[in-house]
Amino acid sequence: MNFNTRMTVRTLFAVGALALVGACTNMGSMQMAMKNVALTGANEVPPVTTTATGTGTVMVHADHTVMAKITVSGMTATAAHIHTGAAGTNGPVIVPLNKTSDNVFEAAPGAKLTDAQHEAYKAGNLYLNVHTAANPGGEVRAQLKP
Repeated sequence: MNFNTRMTVRTLFAVGALALVGACTNMGSMQMAMKNVALTGANEVPPVTTTATGTGTVMVHADHTVMAKITVSGMTATAAHIHTGAAGTNGPVIVPLNKTSDNVFEAAPGAKLTDAQHEAYKAGNLYLNVHTAANPGGEVRAQLKP
């Protein structure tokens, strides 16, 4: 190999190494927190006596996007939401979930928390609940913890 070829190979190697380091660094910003949730009436405020339950997964990405899918049983659900609020308190809806079948609710693609909502999530001050006609304030609930 002549001098120019060696320099080109070294330059390409260095550029490739820097690209790999950059890709690995950016992967950190794509990390997410995936949590399994179990919703019960006992977690509602005030507590609800019910045999209804819910389970699902909530993922909050580092860029604040939210993916959520929950399945409920033992109730005729009318709505589901993610709210701000510490355990034992109620708060406003921040992410409505769409009913995708009789017992399943999902966050809309691209649903995203604000910076303040993301901070509330990290502090454990978000919850997910499911509403029914019998319990319009919520029949089952789970606190979201990072």
